[in-house]
Amino acid sequence: MLRLALAVLTLGLFLLPPGPASAQEAGEVYLQIEAKPDLAQARDRAEAWTALFDNVQGFVVPSGWHVIALGPFDRADAALRLDSLKRENLVPRDSFVSDGSNYRARFWPPEGSVTPAPEPAPDTTAADAAAADPAPQNPALPDESVEEARASESLLTQQERELIQTALKWFGFYDSTIDGAFGRGTRASMQGWQEANGFEPTGILTTLQRGTLVANYQAEQAALGLDTITEAEAGIEVTLPTALLAFDHYEPPFVHFTAKDGSDDLRITLISLPGDQAALYALYDTLQTLTIMPTTGPRERGERSFTLRGESATVVSQAYAELSRGLVKGWIVTWNPAADLPIDRILPAVEASFRPVGDRALDPGIVPMDDATKAGLLAGLEVRKPRLSASGFFVDAEGRVLTSAATVAQCARITLDTTTEARVALSDPATGIALLTPATPVSPPATAEFQLAPDRIGAEIAVAGYSYGEALPAPVLTFGTLEAGQGLQGEQGLKRLALTALPGDAGGPVVDNTGAVLGLLLPASDDPARILPDGVSFAATGPAIAAALATQGVTLAQSARRGALPPEDLARQTARMTVLVSCWD
Repeated sequence: MLRLALAVLTLGLFLLPPGPASAQEAGEVYLQIEAKPDLAQARDRAEAWTALFDNVQGFVVPSGWHVIALGPFDRADAALRLDSLKRENLVPRDSFVSDGSNYRARFWPPEGSVTPAPEPAPDTTAADAAAADPAPQNPALPDESVEEARASESLLTQQERELIQTALKWFGFYDSTIDGAFGRGTRASMQGWQEANGFEPTGILTTLQRGTLVANYQAEQAALGLDTITEAEAGIEVTLPTALLAFDHYEPPFVHFTAKDGSDDLRITLISLPGDQAALYALYDTLQTLTIMPTTGPRERGERSFTLRGESATVVSQAYAELSRGLVKGWIVTWNPAADLPIDRILPAVEASFRPVGDRALDPGIVPMDDATKAGLLAGLEVRKPRLSASGFFVDAEGRVLTSAATVAQCARITLDTTTEARVALSDPATGIALLTPATPVSPPATAEFQLAPDRIGAEIAVAGYSYGEALPAPVLTFGTLEAGQGLQGEQGLKRLALTALPGDAGGPVVDNTGAVLGLLLPASDDPARILPDGVSFAATGPAIAAALATQGVTLAQSARRGALPPEDLARQTARMTVLVSCWD
């Protein structure tokens, strides 16, 4: 009934002359569900619809298109029927009530089939009196000619003209400015809408067509409950589908709106926090670590704003944030691509309406938060974790990184220091090393300088590594001694170390007390048949690494360092060349 009421209201807005009720208001109507330009296609579709409905009708319209409709129905019942069918996802969302005034030759049902009679309207107590004294019936109003349509169009107000452009934009026919000027772009969009809906494509909408267009737009708006809200705590104004979503909770810097039906099919999150460009950039990096933001998809960061889109088979997210007057504000729309959601309506509404208001950001004290929540500012949003994190180090000025081959085996994605994408340029099973090339240019703070001279057995050594993964912002320096210049069975290319390492240290540089690199720490053996004593570790030697990298055109820099460094200076020196290497599924 909502669509019927909107249609009647809109026809009034568009200056239908006053008069007695017409047959269009009291007679038969149809639910138009599809249109095809080709007769064979239209017959195939009509036959398919017949398997679901017993009142499928097919008509040719003046433009030559072939319309498929359900009916006829009594007008008083049609809007309610259409609403019910849409709720049950039995007809397309752009289906609408048509009076059939432009329906011409019938092509479905096939000749010889029985055409269903119109479904009767509900009985009234005055039925007998109406039968005894029938009201005069007016013939259906004919649609306007092009000249008449142009004349009625000239009487439209600026607001009415902008409403037509807005409706055309909503249905995907218009993509320019809403200014009420019916230029070439607007005319082309009108023609496109007419063709899609089975009308003659004149590029000038008649009064009936304008009413149909606007009524369907307003009905869809009402069905989604699109409403502009002002979130005062966050200082954001935005249009949200309030029929589908409701406010859930605050967790600064986020305001969560979740699906009313309790599903995870749709979720909108507003972002509001104080900050500068550094805060904006940090937010950009952080959002890419969330499970709701898949790694595949376009992303763009400017000086004052950014956009992100992540796409997978199970979740799609789009985010936007901007910096203005010391405040960072934005939004995230997340949805299930398999769900039947009009996201092509919802997302543009959010994008077009978003506006920061006022001079405040969401107060972190609005709800109680523990220290971990305050530190991460990611309450309610699950952070994506790598499958494995270990260590590596820069070996040249181009930013190439040496790491353990086991660390990057079978990774769908590899990152350096969580943000820089990288690929495997070399994986050498003989030495157990891998060479990574960054996907974007990197300027290393320092690169490794190797000590290739004979080893001093018993000398103090250290390994720099991300022992605890992402938990610490810098590598840990673990000290030990060089036990032997070969493996336990005399294997060449290995150094044996007396050093208690953690899994995250694997791939890190093994250095002497001058900071020169002696080799690369290899992962602990995973052979279940042989368990070594604690504190036994192995490293690939400098000469073995040099031979493997020579195949890639990489020449190792040799160290000329003299004199032992204090532990704190050694830690600073190694931290500048050591990299967190992460393997992602």
